[in-house]
Amino acid sequence: MNKTTGAVKGKRVVMVCGVPMDMANCPVRDVMDNIGGKWNSLMILSLADGPLRFSQLRRLIPDISQRMLTQTLRDLQRDGYLSRTVYPTQPPSVEYSLTDLGRSFLVPLKLFVDWSLQNHDTIRKARAEYDQIA
Repeated sequence: MNKTTGAVKGKRVVMVCGVPMDMANCPVRDVMDNIGGKWNSLMILSLADGPLRFSQLRRLIPDISQRMLTQTLRDLQRDGYLSRTVYPTQPPSVEYSLTDLGRSFLVPLKLFVDWSLQNHDTIRKARAEYDQIA
């Protein structure tokens, strides 16, 4: 790898934990881009206890717009974190649930939630100190 250009054999790379990864196909960036959004993790956590309907999800996350809820559900379904089941009722009812992949993501996600709870005050204090001198 060329240390000045960050390139390996003509490809631009990013170093992740000491491993050079092609920037155009970096698995860490690809996964984090989709799961790191404002609503995605909350949606997965909301579904941790079992399937929910659209309106139930909307009540659990009251500050999400209907449009953003729909888009987030589609994105998570596209990536394989959740499944959508349509029941033939009148009108049709739809339920969302975590897939095996989504349930497996709960393990690191819950660790992150715990870490956030433990460190939130420290982070807020650091921000306030930085903002005073910036």
